[in-house]
Formats: sequence, structure tokens, C-alpha cells
Amino acid sequence: MRPTAHQRIALTACLDDHRALYNAALEERREAYRRSKVSIRYGDQSAQLKEIRADDPDQARWSFSSQQATLRRLDKAFRAFFGRVKAGRTPGFPRLKGRGWFDTVEWPKDGDGCRWNSQPEHPSATFVRLQGAGHVRVHRHRPVRGRVKTISVKREGSRWFVVLSCDDVPAEILPATGAVVGVDMGVASFLTTSDGEQVGNPRHLAASAGKPATAQRDLARKKRGSTRRRKAVARVAALHGKVRRQRLDGAHKAANALIRDYDMIVHEDLRITNMTKSPAPKPDGEGGFLPNRAAAKAGLNKSILDAGWGVFLTVLAHKAESAGRELIAVNPAGTSRTCARCGHCAKDDRLTQASFVCTACGHAAHADVNAAVNILRAGLALRQAAQAA
Repeated sequence: MRPTAHQRIALTACLDDHRALYNAALEERREAYRRSKVSIRYGDQSAQLKEIRADDPDQARWSFSSQQATLRRLDKAFRAFFGRVKAGRTPGFPRLKGRGWFDTVEWPKDGDGCRWNSQPEHPSATFVRLQGAGHVRVHRHRPVRGRVKTISVKREGSRWFVVLSCDDVPAEILPATGAVVGVDMGVASFLTTSDGEQVGNPRHLAASAGKPATAQRDLARKKRGSTRRRKAVARVAALHGKVRRQRLDGAHKAANALIRDYDMIVHEDLRITNMTKSPAPKPDGEGGFLPNRAAAKAGLNKSILDAGWGVFLTVLAHKAESAGRELIAVNPAGTSRTCARCGHCAKDDRLTQASFVCTACGHAAHADVNAAVNILRAGLALRQAAQAA
């Protein structure tokens, strides 16, 4: 988005007022349950919006539908919380949103408080109309396909973006190639295919680690609430935003290459959250703790997250669906220690990070290529079992 100075002020006020609504609704739920053991639902709070808008002119200037979407966002947070409780995971109760933790407002229907491409007769520019902010100019980096369903405005540092979700988007089915591939994810190499191709790990965060670290130290010296601190926060956010965009760009390029060349892609069903957990402390029985290699694990966790496996797999799934490709996720357990030729599985078969030599049949290969072949074989077995059923 390319808002004017007055529109920036209006968009910032829109975020602040929706954040205030979110926090007030959260506090109402907490107090009602604490005092009376009463659970308040989305329908109860949505019914109060008319009174809130009548009493508060700041809230009345924004779209009614966008405020309903904010209340639904809170309701979704509570449903996710109770879902985690039932599943036995760490709950994480919904929290009040600070100034830097609420950066998105959604309009759930195009034409209700918002309008995409509100001036289609303009010869060269695109505009989105937002209630309370007016016609905001947009730099449209690619054509919008399908029918615009929802419109969201997102703030990232000092930049503003409009995010569209569309229905009836035509699929771009690619011609069949007849090829299948297994993909092994790693840290030394970002991905390795069963055909022997490797994509290097760019390590975007590590490559630019000096600048974010310097900016973070500079931020730590600033007084809270000061103008200099706000500028330092924006600087840190801009640097991490650049790394995030680089990582996303690399994920799109790697996914495009696989989608273009293969009809079926088999990858590991990675549990990244579990893989990046910190090791549990080990009490020594005397009030202290035994060494648990937490520092080494922290470095590995940072490398895993920097590689961006989760981003890549999400992008790959979206592109595969659009292109009509088949995507299969398999359990990665044992794939890196199993011989792709004879099936012998032993820890000693993998001598180093890159070398695999089977102690049973003598088969030697790159360890990641060997794992990718096993992943492909497991995916073919799953597909065959599904077809037989």
C-alpha cells in the first residue's frame, strides 16, 4: 500500500481501536468467568457492538464487519486454547495485545466497509477503499485472479500491505511428466532429492547476523517509551523482515522447481516444534544440574529455524494443489540409517554427515541421497496401500 500521511494516521488509529476492542472483549471474558463462572461467547459480544459504537465515537468510525472479525479472532484464540487443553498440550491462555502485537485488521466481505479496486477506471493505479481511511493507493505486484472474498490490512514495521483471499481461483494444471521424487530436508543442504540433486542452505539469518545483532544491542540500550526506542524497534523489525522475505523467496523458487519437474513429490512429515525443543534439565541430586548440551542444541535449533522447512512445506503444498501434483508426507524415522539397497538399518552405517556406507552389503552413497531414496520408497508404498484399499 502507498498511503498518504493522513491515511497512515487513520490506518494506525484503526489498528489501535481494533486492538482496544480485542483487549476489552478478552477482559470481559476473563472477569465474567472469574467472578461468576460464566462463559461469554462470540454471539454475546457481537450483540454488544451497537451499544459500544453508540457510546464510543472512535469505534463508530470503523466498519461494523471488521469489528465482528476482530471478535471472531478472539473467539478463535479461545477455541484454540481449549483445544490444546483437551489434547494435553501446553495451553497458552489468550493474552492482551500490546501496541506492537496487533498489526492486522480484516474485512470479511468485499464491499462491506471496503472495496478492492475501487477506481477501476483509473488508467494506471489501483486503489482499495477502506471505511475511515478513504481510497488508498496500492502497488499491485501481480494480477488478482478469482473473486475477492476478504480483505485484510497488515502493518509490517513502517510498511502497509493489503492481503486478499479469493474464491473461484482457476487452477493451473501442469502437464504430466511421469517422474516421481523423494525429498530429504537438512541443515547442511536445504533439500536433497532422490535423483541426487541438492539445493544449498542459504542460511539467510546467519549471513546477516551481524546487522540484527548490532541493532538488537542498540535497542537494549534505549529507554522504554522513548522516540529513539521506537526507531530502534523499527530498525530491528526491518532487518528481520528482510530475512523473512529472503527465506520465503527461496522457498518459492525451490518449490517451483519441484512442481515443474515431478508428478509426485514425497517429503518427510517433520514435527519442527518437537525438533526444536530445548533439552530438559538434569538435576544432579545436590541442588545443581548435570550438563545437557543445551548450548549445542540451541545452535542446532537456530539453524533448523533459519532453514525455514515449515515455510517451504507450506508453499509446496499450496503449489502442488494448484498445479494438480500429488504430495505425500511420510514418517522420517529410520530413513537416514537404512540402506536404500538392502534395507539394513544400523546407526553405524552413517559414518559422517555426508557419508553412508552399509555395513551389511557395502552400498556407499551420499547420506542425504540415500535418505531421499528411502523417503520415496515409503511414499510409493503408502500410495499403493491407499489404492489397494
